[in-house]
Amino acid sequence: MAGFGLPNFSQLTEAFQKAQQIQKDAVRLQEELDALVLEGFSEDGRARITISGNQVPQGVFLDPSLLAEESQVVEAAVLEALQAAHQRSTETMKARRTSRII
Repeated sequence: MAGFGLPNFSQLTEAFQKAQQIQKDAVRLQEELDALVLEGFSEDGRARITISGNQVPQGVFLDPSLLAEESQVVEAAVLEALQAAHQRSTETMKARRTSRII
């Protein structure tokens, strides 16, 4: 510590550099997550949702045979696929953030 209870210049410089590195790592992580495309499927596999690692929906794909079903069946399949994609994206996001911290 320098006089008057203030940290010395080298400590301030080190803290500033660490903060800059954390910011760069955060930007890099967001770019990586944006580039990821993750999938979620309905239980029967006839509905598929794609979502980015940052949980931005990318696409909805429905098997033509699913469209011949009643609306409740289609809705349930899409919801299952969306929930699966969201869960996978959340898990991936947490894992990537944790690996950066460790």
